[in-house]
Amino acid sequence: MMQPKEDHRHHLCSTCGDANGEVFVACHECRSPICRACFDDDVKEGRKVCLQCGTAYDEKTLAEHETKVSGSTRSTMASHLENPKDVGIHARHVSTVSTVDSELNDESGNPIWKNRVESWKDKKSKKKKDAPKAEKVAEVPPEQQMAENLAPEAAEPLSIVVPLPSNKITPYRIIIITRLIILGLFFQYRVTHPVDSAYGLWLTSIICEIWFAFSWVLDQFPKWSPVSRITYPEVLSARHVTNIPNDIFEREGEPSQLAPVDFFVSTVDPLKEPPLITANTVLSILAVDYPVEKVSCYVSDDGAAMLSFESLVETSEFARRWVPFCKKFSIEPRAPEFYFSQKIDYLKDKVQPSFVKERRAMKRDYEEFKVRMNALVAKAQKTPEDGWTMQDGTPWPGNNSRDHPGMIQVFLGHSGALDIEGNELPRLVYVSREKRPGYQHHKKAGAENALVRVSAVLTNAPYILNLDCDHYLNNSQAIREAMCFLMDPQVGRNLCYVQFPQRFDGIDRSDRYANRNTVFFDVNMKGLDGIQGPVYVGTGCCFNRQALYGYSPPSMPSLPKSSSSSCSWCGCFSCCCPSKKQDLSEVYRDAKREELDAAIFNLREIDSYDEHERSMLMSQTSFEKTFGLSTVFIESTLMEYGGVAESSNPSLLIKEAIHVISCGYEEKTAWGKEIGWIYGSVTEDILTGFKMHCRGWRSVYCMPLRPAFKGSAPINLSDRLHQVLRWALGSVEIFLSRHCPLWYGFSGGRLKLLQRMAYINTIVYPFTSLPLIAYCSLPAICLLTGKFIIPTLSNLASVLFLGLFISIILTSVIELRWSGVSIQDLWRNEQFWVIGGVSAHLFAVFQGFLKMLAGVDTNFTVTAKAAEDAEFGELYMIKWTTLLIPPTTLLIVNMVGVVAGFSDALNKGYEAWGPLFGKVFFAFWVILHLYPFLKGLMGRQNRTPTIVVMWSILLASVFSLVWVRINPFVSKNDNSSLASGCISIDC
Repeated sequence: MMQPKEDHRHHLCSTCGDANGEVFVACHECRSPICRACFDDDVKEGRKVCLQCGTAYDEKTLAEHETKVSGSTRSTMASHLENPKDVGIHARHVSTVSTVDSELNDESGNPIWKNRVESWKDKKSKKKKDAPKAEKVAEVPPEQQMAENLAPEAAEPLSIVVPLPSNKITPYRIIIITRLIILGLFFQYRVTHPVDSAYGLWLTSIICEIWFAFSWVLDQFPKWSPVSRITYPEVLSARHVTNIPNDIFEREGEPSQLAPVDFFVSTVDPLKEPPLITANTVLSILAVDYPVEKVSCYVSDDGAAMLSFESLVETSEFARRWVPFCKKFSIEPRAPEFYFSQKIDYLKDKVQPSFVKERRAMKRDYEEFKVRMNALVAKAQKTPEDGWTMQDGTPWPGNNSRDHPGMIQVFLGHSGALDIEGNELPRLVYVSREKRPGYQHHKKAGAENALVRVSAVLTNAPYILNLDCDHYLNNSQAIREAMCFLMDPQVGRNLCYVQFPQRFDGIDRSDRYANRNTVFFDVNMKGLDGIQGPVYVGTGCCFNRQALYGYSPPSMPSLPKSSSSSCSWCGCFSCCCPSKKQDLSEVYRDAKREELDAAIFNLREIDSYDEHERSMLMSQTSFEKTFGLSTVFIESTLMEYGGVAESSNPSLLIKEAIHVISCGYEEKTAWGKEIGWIYGSVTEDILTGFKMHCRGWRSVYCMPLRPAFKGSAPINLSDRLHQVLRWALGSVEIFLSRHCPLWYGFSGGRLKLLQRMAYINTIVYPFTSLPLIAYCSLPAICLLTGKFIIPTLSNLASVLFLGLFISIILTSVIELRWSGVSIQDLWRNEQFWVIGGVSAHLFAVFQGFLKMLAGVDTNFTVTAKAAEDAEFGELYMIKWTTLLIPPTTLLIVNMVGVVAGFSDALNKGYEAWGPLFGKVFFAFWVILHLYPFLKGLMGRQNRTPTIVVMWSILLASVFSLVWVRINPFVSKNDNSSLASGCISIDC
């Protein structure tokens, strides 16, 4: 009978992992075992709180600890350790640890690694004491240190920061402050001048405007210090840094010392994400301008589809011809579908006589490749009753996508097929993690974490770049651009990731639904780059693997230490803060992680220790609680520069890789909580980046002249709204979770204020839908009731309104000036902010609260990737969804309100036309913002007259009322006689 995992690990100290000494339970809250030595150290140092859960030790335990020695406990534990029934995966790893521990004991029986930890602590405390003296003696600027560490011929920087010039940033900041002041005066006037005749409408408008002002502050001030960056990839090859074990340089005839990179490509449903699109992404990665031995591509098939596997087989075969062709002729882009579809002169800058002939042959090969891929897709449309079978006749393991074993297949690489010229190709790995009923698989975030573990076991590159299956490398130099930051000894030390902007193909020229998100990527992200770095947007991001493991940066700020237990907010000793206990546990949890981080990163200083001794220097049990039961993976986390042992057996590594993608591997570990992609939201990207920034890491925004990556976007109205719905729902989930930026991460003090404001903006923007839909309804209500939300304006009020409008315009103009965004992109962004706000964001708020209160989960819908031959074929398709109801209702109500307003003004006379102007202007503001939505409802361009009909009905109604009022064919006398006649007959 197999012993449960807890039976064995219960008898290991949760602090040091030692089972040789006396181990007992000191904390009765989490019941974590601790040995006498560790408990004595904690008591001596004044830590009378459990480091596992933050609960204070019981007074009785503290008083009786010195005298209470249980021999029976020791003997019982010894019998458990010697129990031969501990077999299986868990016992395998525990027995391995026990063997290593016994080998590393000194003559007195004490573990050698424990003695080394103690000596390391002494060195660390000595360094801290000597640090102030050294600072007083000489303080060397970082720039000078960097110059001293560089070889003279390679002292040029890899990148530079370019802040905005003063003639742009100064007026920009002045306008922002001026607008803030005017906004305060505006609200002072609005609040002190209520409209008694329409008090309800006035109060609603005030609440909405205050929320809009709050949202503007959250959005505007993180753009206070925008910066741009310039990289020098050509310097990267010649650079030689002398203080890093692996010299960062690349010279002809010598092995490249550029850092290895693991690429992650994720896909789920090959019928929604066409295999041809995924194949182009993979081919662009395999052909990247980077040393082939440094590149590995991992493709995650989370749907376990045989179609995905077979398409990858075809892709790997075609890559043998495509990759050498790209590198021989410096092809850009290196995705064949997009290269051959370019409408440019492909002979420009090409001087090789054989280029034309080889290009024609390659295009023919690619067309044949497309035909084979299309045949696979056609075959997969109808699943056989008995399921799919492989070529050898065995059933496909993934016939049941929800219940199948883990699958790994390695293509290409140093042990695989070579290209047609006999050169090695980058490694290509197919991964489908195990899935079983009853387990939480966490969708895309879980798949990415599985790739992190598999790649750590097989290649363990220090950097990871993840891409969606429809985002291909548009710039073959993109990885070198990222390395200009990550491999810089000064800049890269504290970098968690390098984020590239998203650029898209196949979007209509007018960008009707703001698919390009130009304002966000070219304005907001530049602003964040001047603070603590851009947010992670889910794709096109190059990670530092150490940051994904939950470690803090090497030069992280120390936690605030206090000798008292006073409240961190108000400084008092009373229980004024209800979350005091939670904050205390968070502080101690961070403190323990800080110690772990310090130990890990300071292992570099112990040059005399080899990698095996370093792995033993820290507690194996503590690592297993964090990373899971895999000694191979745990050892890989300690290798800052990555890599696997040359003596590793490939077959054993594959078995270990299968083990780390098992569905139960993450149970009772920190995966998805503190390390890897974070669980709890469908927008795992925002949450993952937020956790890294809270630990003190910073990120960098890289915008090369040639876009690094390009992808596809849902240009159909319904698909676009569903995409926005998913993003907004993820933000609501984060808002309702413990990771909400409003209260999470204050104890460490590592997240900057403006960065926190940006993250708060990313999780509260869906709630703007409530005041927005109310505010867009006000014009129609005012027109139908004859009331208005603003009283008669005085001269002062007119100046305030005018100043507010001018400041809004000037802010936008200056942003356009320094960002390079066009006014059309800005206007499209404003329009879709309203369209998404009154539809997708509104539904996201209700779905988020429904999930929290009733436990109703929302299924994750994969956005269909465009694969239409016709240009913008899906733009004009109408897919009815409930998301279309609110904006359609607002359009109709405001149009009816305009007609009713004109009718009322005609009946009341000329004095009613003045108030009507403000109401109609307000209504047309709503209609103009919803105009792209209206065009989307109308369908294909050849149905444009339908829009004309809609506008004709509106204008005809207005002019008909005007015509009836003027009535030019009836004289005034006739009018009076008709009126008297009507009165006489009592009509």
